[in-house]
Amino acid sequence: MQSDQANIAKLLEVPAGKPRLLVVDDQPINIQVMHQIFAMQYQVFMATSGQRALDFCHKTPPDLVLLDVVMPGMDGFEVCQALKADPATSDIPVIFVTAHTDAAQETRGLDVGAVDFISKPVNPAVVRARVKTQLTLKLQSDLMRKLVFLDGLTGVFNRRYFDQQLAVETARSQRSRSPLALIMLDVDFFKRYNDHYGHQAGDDCLRDIAATLKESLRRPADLVARYGGEEFACILPDTAFEDALLIAADLEKNVRLRNIPHAASQVSNVVTISLGVAGQPGNVASDADKLLALADAQLYCAKNAGRARVCGDQLT
Repeated sequence: MQSDQANIAKLLEVPAGKPRLLVVDDQPINIQVMHQIFAMQYQVFMATSGQRALDFCHKTPPDLVLLDVVMPGMDGFEVCQALKADPATSDIPVIFVTAHTDAAQETRGLDVGAVDFISKPVNPAVVRARVKTQLTLKLQSDLMRKLVFLDGLTGVFNRRYFDQQLAVETARSQRSRSPLALIMLDVDFFKRYNDHYGHQAGDDCLRDIAATLKESLRRPADLVARYGGEEFACILPDTAFEDALLIAADLEKNVRLRNIPHAASQVSNVVTISLGVAGQPGNVASDADKLLALADAQLYCAKNAGRARVCGDQLT
């Protein structure tokens, strides 16, 4: 029980560092004003067009967007609609900042998904307070979403969150033409482990393996999820296939080094895992289903080849 609580507490930790604000305005003087207001408390980034704002949000999502309405080309309403239509950016709160104060404009802004509407010229104290309120609400919302997406036994993310994030990361890989890798892994002879040591020991074993996987994947963007039963999955954004193979080998080694006794195993006297690695190069068009199918096929190959090993392939 204490282990479960510790895992959950760790996942719910507030991210370190200053929150990130993106100011979107085609007038540099307006961006300078916002920078002066927020630079002491937040990391402030800027975009001078709607398209640049979308590109920034997809590449490095901010915690909040301060968005001008009237801009050449893509206006603020279109930018907000695009952000809310994409699962990868839909949770970013948007505050419109505009010189237009009529009710119709404000209503339209809220209809397309904005959380607030601030009039220019801004009052520094008021805009600070409103940004702080929306960031607090976002943090609370993020924590609630994490709780919904946690596996109750191991404290890592669950299958539902894995499915969602794999779709998000494959789409992002396509947009940015960056590599993506997926690892599927399975505990070798886990049914025999449960039969030999009991289900309580089996639960402890799964918790230990989940902790090992998390400790081994140190980049914030890497994701560990319990896929089902004794099977886990790791999503590795911006990771080339060759690097993913090395990471998988480390995972196999680190689980073995835990020295969890397994007298009923046919491959070792300690608990081991089999791993299947699938790579998606940045220049290959694919989707989540194809990447998942390839990783699953490679896991099957690893088990058929004798277990306690890594097999892998990449999409072409």
